[in-house]
Amino acid sequence: MTEQQPRSIRLTDPRALRAYAHPTRMTLVGLLRRSGPFTATRAAELTGESVASCSYHLRILAKYGLVEQAPGGKGREKPWRATAQYTEWPDHSEDAAVAEAADALSGAAIELYFQRVLRAVANRHTLPREWREAERFGDTLFHLTPEELNGLGQRIEELLRPYEERERDPALRPEGAEAVAFLQMAFLDREIPDGTERDGKNTGSSDDTGGTEVDDEGE
Repeated sequence: MTEQQPRSIRLTDPRALRAYAHPTRMTLVGLLRRSGPFTATRAAELTGESVASCSYHLRILAKYGLVEQAPGGKGREKPWRATAQYTEWPDHSEDAAVAEAADALSGAAIELYFQRVLRAVANRHTLPREWREAERFGDTLFHLTPEELNGLGQRIEELLRPYEERERDPALRPEGAEAVAFLQMAFLDREIPDGTERDGKNTGSSDDTGGTEVDDEGE
């Protein structure tokens, strides 16, 4: 990574959105951002895919500006690097093709996120206690307006922004810092009944849809 690297690349072309929705391509971009530059041979070692498959996917990613070849090497031994630290795409579009492709990409990304979360949970017993106590798994139900939800998201982004420099410059990472995936998801939950229909009582519960929180106290 270099300090001159753009913070994000924004995809708006339906073809680019559909191309990036492939799980291997999203994985490759993520690996390049964290551990790049590296060659197609190294990509194959990291992903379990063949070198030919990784070369193909890297070329597709390069076509849409998500990765580029880095200096040095030749052919399949030429290293690749990510072009930005993050990928963005539209939350809404009046263009039906863009909206459909963007929603498909969001769904593919969420599926990939949850596969990683499941692997993390499966291996959680191997973590030191301080990390188990620091990790967060759970959900909370709020009643918000669109404006309030937007504002909440902006405040969360502001809280996270100071830590981004550590990704660009490892020298800024304090002793004991590890790679932590911080997922943000907030959606209009149509499965929650409207509590106002029952004497105005809130119907939120502590089950899997009404606000759960994992607490490691007492382990």
